[in-house]
Amino acid sequence: MQTISSNEGDRADFPRLGTSYMIRGDATGGRFALVEHEIPPRALAAPTHTHQHEDEYSFVLEGRVGVQIGDEEAVAGPGELVVKPRGIPHAFWNAGDEPARLLELISPAGFERYFEEMAPHLAGGGPPDPDQVGPIQAKYGLTMDRESIGTLSERHGLTG
Repeated sequence: MQTISSNEGDRADFPRLGTSYMIRGDATGGRFALVEHEIPPRALAAPTHTHQHEDEYSFVLEGRVGVQIGDEEAVAGPGELVVKPRGIPHAFWNAGDEPARLLELISPAGFERYFEEMAPHLAGGGPPDPDQVGPIQAKYGLTMDRESIGTLSERHGLTG
């Protein structure tokens, strides 16, 4: 029997999104990966983006997580599951004044490696260099709408 704690695994942190690796894809034959995300209060974790290859399922552990999936917006709380299908633009943020945590199942696996590849490029906290992050996003079949940062931040009172 194996037990895994969120503070035991490897981490890849962005300024407004912490990531702990719970189960990597190489341990599941590539079927899925499981990460835990921490989002500071009122932080935009990810602007509108679209995955080409994988679906994501986010189970909220604590806090209030705002999501936009396609043209619909909602806020999910503890015990609620958010389904983010591939090919559908989506964004997510902490909609509350307390930290939020969620488990995210990525299926199929592979995209979990994106976080560790991107983390060094986001460490400064400012906008990343498109020439450096563009190839990483393309490698993972991810399109990012950076224009959505201002709109989402203003509409929901977030830090970009």
